[in-house]
Amino acid sequence: MAEALYSSFADVLSLSQSVKDDLEALLDSQTGFAPRLRQICEEQIADFEDMQAPHEDIELLRLEAHTWGLLQLLMPPRKIEPHPTPSATELLAQNPYTPQSTLAQAIMDSSPLLTELVVVREWLQDTAPPIHHPEANTGYWKFTKHNILQGLRTTGSYRDGLVKEMDPDAPNREEGRTLASDDAGFERAFLQALYYCVRAGRLDEAVDMCRRAHQSWRASSILGSRPLRWSAISLEPKDEDSMAEDEEEAWSGNQNRTLWKFTCTKAALNDSLSDSERLLYAALAPAPETMKVLKQNCKTWEDHLWVQVSIICEEKESMELGRIGGIFWEGDGDLKALEQGVRNVSKLDSEAERKQWEQEAVGALEMLRDVAVVEGPGAEHAYHFSQLHIILNRMDVLLNSFAGSLADDRFQKDTFEYPQLCRFFAHFCLFLQLIDIPTPPLATQTILESYLQVLEEAGQRELIAMYAGALGDNAVERYALFLVSLALNADIAERRLALTRARDHGLDMDRVAIVAAERTIDKAFELIPQPRGQLPSIIAMQPPATEPELFLLRSIEWTTFNETTYGVALEQTNVILRYFLGMGRVQVAASLLDLLPSELADIAVPEEQATEYLHYRQFFVIWESLERVVECQARNVPGLGKDAKAVWLSDYRNLIDQVHEQVVQLLTTEWLVGENDDSGAHPRRSNELVRIRQIYIPELIIRLHFLLFESRQWIPENLKRALQLANIVADSRYKLYQDFVNEDGRRLGEYLGAVRRAFVGGLEKGGSDPFRPVSSM
Repeated sequence: MAEALYSSFADVLSLSQSVKDDLEALLDSQTGFAPRLRQICEEQIADFEDMQAPHEDIELLRLEAHTWGLLQLLMPPRKIEPHPTPSATELLAQNPYTPQSTLAQAIMDSSPLLTELVVVREWLQDTAPPIHHPEANTGYWKFTKHNILQGLRTTGSYRDGLVKEMDPDAPNREEGRTLASDDAGFERAFLQALYYCVRAGRLDEAVDMCRRAHQSWRASSILGSRPLRWSAISLEPKDEDSMAEDEEEAWSGNQNRTLWKFTCTKAALNDSLSDSERLLYAALAPAPETMKVLKQNCKTWEDHLWVQVSIICEEKESMELGRIGGIFWEGDGDLKALEQGVRNVSKLDSEAERKQWEQEAVGALEMLRDVAVVEGPGAEHAYHFSQLHIILNRMDVLLNSFAGSLADDRFQKDTFEYPQLCRFFAHFCLFLQLIDIPTPPLATQTILESYLQVLEEAGQRELIAMYAGALGDNAVERYALFLVSLALNADIAERRLALTRARDHGLDMDRVAIVAAERTIDKAFELIPQPRGQLPSIIAMQPPATEPELFLLRSIEWTTFNETTYGVALEQTNVILRYFLGMGRVQVAASLLDLLPSELADIAVPEEQATEYLHYRQFFVIWESLERVVECQARNVPGLGKDAKAVWLSDYRNLIDQVHEQVVQLLTTEWLVGENDDSGAHPRRSNELVRIRQIYIPELIIRLHFLLFESRQWIPENLKRALQLANIVADSRYKLYQDFVNEDGRRLGEYLGAVRRAFVGGLEKGGSDPFRPVSSM
């Protein structure tokens, strides 16, 4: 169902590679690399939900979308240098009435780690689970109110177990007394919904819910989490287009947030309050003191991360505000803070505090690697492991870990999870490379290799070149191996197209073609028997080419698509022909010529290879001539007319003359006799050439002898030719007798017996001189 993701991701990668020198375009919040992939995942999730795909598959894809969203938020501040901004101390020195919101922003801007953690907190809020709103309430504790009034009217007393007052603190103040069951159930659901609003960062929605539930006092409590913001007295830049003059003069937020936070902490630790209410106050003002309350309600790994990050951010802000001092809006809210002034902290002490805080923050986050969860994937899940290490900016550790899991086969390859993880990590590596973040070479290669295998198994052949090109020095080798894997399933047009894609994606197409041919030949030689031992018989009818033999034959296609690789094709052609001729597979070897361009015969260097190739072509011309003679012989049937007989005899004579001339020329021109190689650099080639001569030199001699001998009744002079052929075989200049092997193949005694029968045949017309056929004209 997710096949479309392969091409969609590839399209994004291709587009990003086209702007790889434009960092801002790659990191754009809407059209950059990460947001595009996140959008693709979200669109696929919608399709999966429409198709009612397995829940596990949908959630896995959702985790990937969330991870791309995290990268979208974190990578820009890590790669793009921020504009310099004044510190909180400098702001207070210029304006002692600077609001806390402006100081908080300055504190965040001065710490890259805090900036990133605030971004992570916002990401966790954006990806929070949906909020389930309780049913609409038409009044404040209406069921409790109704029961109280009903009891007073009927019995003149309060009903047992119900509160006597309607103020918000009544259930906590009146021991043993509670709300009516319907109101109590609503309160629990309502407080839970408020918590999830805070968890999702949707405070306005929480405030609106409180007001609709006639609990404005609780809305005020929630609004207290916002620090004072007052643009009119702040030195921060103002957006004149978006801010009206009356809005500049207005202020919002909590003037004394420190007191509010202290109160929330006390409420969260108050055992007399309900668990739901304690959780809400703990979430509004996260602190180490309230961590236990928050952790008790954490169900997913994301919940644990949100709690930890929220506490770190809140504590860092409070710590910095307390360290600098001199804030008019804190403390007693009078001029004492101004009189005390801003504390002077040395640069050395400030740097030491920063490093200590960063170590503590990182240590707190590292504890999430082993945290237990109640719902959803655990901390060990690949995406949660990735998210944590992305937050910690430990890309090398993350990539090395995943590559190691691939090498150890920790993932089942037949699941939906394996290809998705391979796809994510492959694009993650490529994304880091695009934005100039180094990745560990071996891990990157392992990950990209795994994704290439996924693409191959998914039939995404057109995408292989793009991702193979990312392998750097191994790109050519890897794409060549993919071409080899096409085997016999791709026709020549598809092979040509696959090779062309290498050039389209920046690979050296000629080098890819050469390596593909070499690897194909190597693989084919692993599948087929080697030409060793007894010489093969070439007399009997041979079977058609096997699949491994066809695989070897078609290996030559890779180097014959372009003229620039014809030189390599020539050498590889000789290798293939030596094999097939050495195995006695003449017909299969001859079929190779149909795959070769005619220009190969025009190549002159290296001379040794060019000469060998021409010798093979010479042999196949002779072999074809021999077959035509046999075919011509078969046309001489009884009852042939005089004129037809004369035509046949003329054709027969011409063919025999032609084959005689061709064979004699081959025998007397050192056919396939290689240069003497005293260094022994190419012993295999020399042995193969010797084997081919031992098979075909005797075969050609004997076949020509019998053609001449058998044709003597129509062409008498051919008997003399047959006997003169023996002189060529015996000539020490040509040493043809050395090519007759006594152990197997055509033996010299077999040929000498044929010569003897030719001498005897010379006596058929009388006479006693056996040499008369040789001496007579």
